[in-house]
Amino acid sequence: HLPQAVIGDLDSLTPAARKAVGKARLHRVAEQKTTDFDKALRHIAAPFVLALGVLGGRLDHELAVLNALVRSTRRCLLIGAQDVVFAAPAGVDITLGLKPGDRLSLFPMAPVAGHSRGLRWPIAGLHFAPDGGIGTSNAATDGPVSLHLDAPGMVVILPRARLDAALAALIRTPDR
Repeated sequence: HLPQAVIGDLDSLTPAARKAVGKARLHRVAEQKTTDFDKALRHIAAPFVLALGVLGGRLDHELAVLNALVRSTRRCLLIGAQDVVFAAPAGVDITLGLKPGDRLSLFPMAPVAGHSRGLRWPIAGLHFAPDGGIGTSNAATDGPVSLHLDAPGMVVILPRARLDAALAALIRTPDR
């Protein structure tokens, strides 16, 4: 399948890929201050983004993707081989249809607090921060998991097998 558009600075696009895609599908954003993922999020007009191929590679690139994800106001779901990842919206309830024992990790990219329902270790009263508290390997108990976060910047990480739950939650959640 050929992409409809290739957006970025195009500095790592091979000559063979350029030829295969064609000039009409290339959309060059010349600045070098941001990543290609950030450029793509800023230059597309889509109500929802599914991002493939941005997880599981180089750690520096993956961290840059997470940075762009939490700074964006666009609803976006990252799909990797083992995980699905999204930025939790701030100030609204998000409900995830998880099964008992399903892993749910919370990783803050900014200071965040909130409350939850349906987690083995509730998050009420905790203060998350990149250089402080994180929520690795929590788990669903029974019924859906509900999260409410007071600020933007929280990354939610679920097993790839819960792609359906992540999609449903993000589609039901109002725009940020």
